[in-house]
Amino acid sequence: MTIDWDDVRYFLAVARHGSVRAAAAQLDVNHTTILRRIAQLETRLHSQLFEKLPAGYRLTEAGEQVQELAEQMEASSNLLVSRVSGRDQAVRGPLRVTMAPTLATHLLMPDFADFARQHPEIEMEIHSSLENANLTNREADVALRVVFNRNSLPQNLHGVKGPDLSVGVYMSRDLLAAWKAGTSGDIRWISKNIEGVPEWAHGDVVEVTGAPFRVLEDAAHLEAMRLGLGISALPSFVGDAEPLFVRVPGTRLGPHGTLWVLTQGEARKTKRVRLFTEFISERLRAHAELLAGEIHPHDHLAKQNLRIANSVQDA
Repeated sequence: MTIDWDDVRYFLAVARHGSVRAAAAQLDVNHTTILRRIAQLETRLHSQLFEKLPAGYRLTEAGEQVQELAEQMEASSNLLVSRVSGRDQAVRGPLRVTMAPTLATHLLMPDFADFARQHPEIEMEIHSSLENANLTNREADVALRVVFNRNSLPQNLHGVKGPDLSVGVYMSRDLLAAWKAGTSGDIRWISKNIEGVPEWAHGDVVEVTGAPFRVLEDAAHLEAMRLGLGISALPSFVGDAEPLFVRVPGTRLGPHGTLWVLTQGEARKTKRVRLFTEFISERLRAHAELLAGEIHPHDHLAKQNLRIANSVQDA
């Protein structure tokens, strides 16, 4: 009897999510394909693998045994891909990089463009998302992650420590002027999560009095601040660069974790991955003062332009 590995992949997706719909979304297929694949696997194994419940799918006892072996198959498959790809020393092919949207949009895109120009045969794919891609499952080749606790890093990943990041509290210049004139009314806390005002963000001058205002998407979050809906925390390299924003009087910069460059297993030995991690690690070191809030973005840009001009002259 031969087991189709694709059937096993579909089985694992449902086992992990407990939902056919969620598994279909992960694998980018329709739910009928999921159901057909699972039925095919159950036929081959002569066993029922799931119990259908109102809340979703639950593994049967046979299904639990299959999941354990299926995960071993998955690990072996990932290891095979990782080892073979690790032998690929060509400076061509795909390179997938994942990071938070603010890093891609407000800081690193010029660096990525520079790398792409230097290596035109590398097919760069930038994933800007707050979701952590699974490097072990080859969802990305390199991850740039803000880490608050070094011990939380997965032990199977290779990490290069980057600079520390700072975060500040900002408001629009118009809102500050209205507050000084006594015409601002309630001042809301604008956030991208359900948490309240962080302890470090409390100032001793401007008081948050209005109901919270939550915006989950980065661009909309910044637009809400530009419109003067309230005050919010932003990475200092974002807030200081926005001409319509000022730091809220009476507040201070706070810690926002450390940036790490992460790769996994044999994949990190491929030449294109090694080239990129060395390149971006050097660029992050050059951005260290900006990320820590120790230099204004305009001064940082001037400093970077001078560095580029000197390197061109030396060449």
